[in-house]
Amino acid sequence: MAHELPDDDKTDKSLDQHQSVYREQLLEHLLVGELLRHAWLRDQARLEVAKPEIDRAGYDIVLEAHRVVRHVQLKSSSITAKTARQNVHIDLAGKPSGCVVWTRFDAATLRLGPFLFFGARPGEPLPSLEGLSTARHVKADSAGLKALRPNLRVVPRNRFIEIATVEELYVRLFGL
Repeated sequence: MAHELPDDDKTDKSLDQHQSVYREQLLEHLLVGELLRHAWLRDQARLEVAKPEIDRAGYDIVLEAHRVVRHVQLKSSSITAKTARQNVHIDLAGKPSGCVVWTRFDAATLRLGPFLFFGARPGEPLPSLEGLSTARHVKADSAGLKALRPNLRVVPRNRFIEIATVEELYVRLFGL
């Protein structure tokens, strides 16, 4: 059976809801492509990118340049979204230079930026997740309770640093 394409008068929100995995992968590829472009043009193509086979340790990609290895958890939301926090996996704190890159994007054009960054300087571990709330499941069980997700902590947006461009993000990730 063929999939029905959305009519022109349907909102982007409908497509976002039904194709969220597609959009998530697209945004990841766009971000990695922009970082690779920057490395090619400005850093002698020094960036290496790896993707874990299994998603269980809190990161989506591994980036390496200048002997700095970054385990990166990726998040995204449109620039009009009012998202105030992100769930961060506690195992990310055990990775060298673990960090979260929250990509903001224009839903109409898929242009990336600005970016929000939660992490430390290159070579330093993720800032402490101590004292942050434990995340809860989105859906409630039959009793109406939303179970705790013990491996996730809720990091408020004000703990993230805003970064305007991919070039600035590259410097934040790997230094000068």
